[in-house]
Amino acid sequence: MASEDLFGNLLSPYTHENSTSAVSLDFEPDVDYQFVESLEERYRCAHCHLVLHNPHQTGCGHRFCQSCITSLKELSTVPTCPVDKEIIKLEEIFKDNCCKREVLNLQVFCRNFPACKAKTSLGRYQDHLQQCLFESVQCINEGCCKKVLQKDLKDHVDSQCCYRKELCQHCNQPVILISLQVHEKTDCPRYPLICPHGCKQMILTKEVESHLRVCPEVEIDCPFKPYGCLTKIKRGKLSEHENISLKEHMLRILDKNSKLEDQISDLYKNLEHKELKIQQLTDTVKKCEKEFRQFTQLYGKNSNLLASTQSLATHVDKSACLETQVRQLVQMANRQQSKFDLRQLLETIETIKQKVAFLESFEQRLVFLENLSSQHEMHLGMHKAQLNKNDERFKLLEGTSYNGKLIWKIVDYKMKKKEAVEGHTVSVFSQPFYTSRCGYRLCARAYLNGDGSGKETHVSLYFVVMRGEFDSLLPWPFKQKVTLMLLDQSGKKNHIVETFKAIPNSNSFKRPEGEMNIASGCPRFVAHSVLENAKNAYIKDDTFFLKVVVDLSDLEEL
Repeated sequence: MASEDLFGNLLSPYTHENSTSAVSLDFEPDVDYQFVESLEERYRCAHCHLVLHNPHQTGCGHRFCQSCITSLKELSTVPTCPVDKEIIKLEEIFKDNCCKREVLNLQVFCRNFPACKAKTSLGRYQDHLQQCLFESVQCINEGCCKKVLQKDLKDHVDSQCCYRKELCQHCNQPVILISLQVHEKTDCPRYPLICPHGCKQMILTKEVESHLRVCPEVEIDCPFKPYGCLTKIKRGKLSEHENISLKEHMLRILDKNSKLEDQISDLYKNLEHKELKIQQLTDTVKKCEKEFRQFTQLYGKNSNLLASTQSLATHVDKSACLETQVRQLVQMANRQQSKFDLRQLLETIETIKQKVAFLESFEQRLVFLENLSSQHEMHLGMHKAQLNKNDERFKLLEGTSYNGKLIWKIVDYKMKKKEAVEGHTVSVFSQPFYTSRCGYRLCARAYLNGDGSGKETHVSLYFVVMRGEFDSLLPWPFKQKVTLMLLDQSGKKNHIVETFKAIPNSNSFKRPEGEMNIASGCPRFVAHSVLENAKNAYIKDDTFFLKVVVDLSDLEEL
């Protein structure tokens, strides 16, 4: 087990290397480079026979790429040299830095040869490709997938790319060229168009709604719709229609009043006729009663008196029935008269008008209160956002270090690594720290799923120089020694440590022009197998600690 730990330490080169897209002294392995002079055998890997990448030398004197040594160890528990079949002793393996320097200085042709005639050292090969005018690069315009030569990139981006941004000639807003026509027809507020309702007036898109409220060709409901008019009329002809409709409605009301008066007159005539008949019937009843009394007196004298009396009683009953019917007719006539009373109808209409006016005044008041409420909500939202921003700033200031040291606590390691593997959050930044109150502003950046040569196998840790408030008073470039550490939480102080000194001519350590410089550090800082090993104490409760220390011994304070 001890030999395996020793082997793991030997094969974890904490080489100084910049993060992706930064200046580096490394090259991509497994590439068939075209060397200016034939590649000597001493610079070839004894296993893959390609140019040595991070060379390591075994006890038998043969050199291997770092990845090839790892492969040999994984293939067999007792690895052997493929050249002389000697057993490779893990404790005899060492990193051949001398050979590495020689390999990095080998001259190679650009891969874009013969278009590009440049020759460069292998260590600066990637730097050359970033500047090579004949290198194919991706267009930087969002949405464009086209690749062009680097020398043609500016012309393509500025004048040929369909995804470049152009100013809309109407609203002067930058719009992607391929979407310009759609923008003019759907989104541009100042795009001119002809009124869709046929008034032939030229209006701007943003004025369409306000124009519709005054357009003479828009059809609206007749104001007399509540009184029965269902005609749709153009706004420009509204006055004419209102005059016609008003006359028609007045005529209808007068006609209706005339009919009601005729009906009431007929009812009165009918009532007078009924009263006349009632009077006649009353006279008839009185006459019958008189005859009945005469018949009663003559009852004993006339044998037919009983039959006459019965007939008279029948007539009396019929007369009572007729009297009841007449009363019902009188009551019905009174109900019809109250039903067609126009004064009650007019009073009801006036009451409804007053209620409508009252509700309209309340509606205007409600709209005003809603607008006032919206303004208050907007102001409250602005104050809440400012308070949250101030709270975050206070927390940041409370945890800021001013002695050139950073203790970085990374929690929820498993969740954050998963997000990095899935590509959601590839890297995380620490809080800023300073070399002094008026010193350099710095931070750390970690790729939990690795970056560059450490991708998917290691945690990459980088050192970042940030733009600070006192940069104009500080010496540049940044030249201090930096120590990166993974802290052991067991108390045994078995920390993983890597130290490097800033390279003065590197863009990573010049005075920042943007928010921060390109990160620089160790793409293979610690292997996932070492960090996550349960026998080690680097992670506890899904949390681990990183430490960054800047050497301040030769740095003068302001």
